[in-house]
Amino acid sequence: MSAVDLIDAIKLPFRKEKELYRAFRNMLGFYPHDISLYHEALMHKSMLAHGESGVPINNERLEFLGDAVLDAVVGEIVYHHFPRKREGFLTNTRSKIVQRESLGKLAIEIGLDKLVKRHTQNHTHNSYLAGNAFEALVGAIYLDRGYAHCKSFMTEKILNHFIDIDKLARQEVNFKSKLLEWCQKHKVSLEYVLLNETKTDDGSPLFYSKVIIDGYECGRGKGYSKKESHQSASRNAMHRLRNDHRLRGELTSKQKANSEESTAILNG
Repeated sequence: MSAVDLIDAIKLPFRKEKELYRAFRNMLGFYPHDISLYHEALMHKSMLAHGESGVPINNERLEFLGDAVLDAVVGEIVYHHFPRKREGFLTNTRSKIVQRESLGKLAIEIGLDKLVKRHTQNHTHNSYLAGNAFEALVGAIYLDRGYAHCKSFMTEKILNHFIDIDKLARQEVNFKSKLLEWCQKHKVSLEYVLLNETKTDDGSPLFYSKVIIDGYECGRGKGYSKKESHQSASRNAMHRLRNDHRLRGELTSKQKANSEESTAILNG
């Protein structure tokens, strides 16, 4: 136990929320310092909570931050785990770990879903809500303890216990198929356009493509084949649709499908 952890353990009996501190210690492998960040990470927007100044308090901002931090942390882990693999393989493997469906399952595995505060009448898909909370938790860890603790949490508490990274890397995720399913549900057109074809330093072909949905460019990607570039562009388009509410609203305004099922397609 480090000196900091020892001091945190000594302080525990004097904390107001001993049980919550213990829960996070078991979940994360260390004690929180600024517990208010973790309260915010657990606060779903359906609670309609506000601070003293009237500013809404929920986990959406921490979710945004956690999404970026997770990409960096998992990207570094995957980079070192597969020293001989190309960028496309590394990107796909990272995407399989950080996709919302995977994060939702991980949140349930570590018991995070039971701590989330949400309105009882809210019908948001459980794994989607839990996945959001997982990203928000990582955002809270980053602000509270820094990048190294985020990496330690993902390595020691998540990957070492719940994910076989080699097995996961071998599983094929068809992002193009999932994007097509989403477009069919909303009755919008889907088109792939080849932007450029070049060669790498070793002479391998490299393709650049973009995906256009109902006239909107939604993502670009590259790969060592046209198929791989389409997959990359589809993955980026799905990520943008999940996070860009304005774009998603523009595309779905013509045809309102079941929002929960539609979200599940983007996050699965």
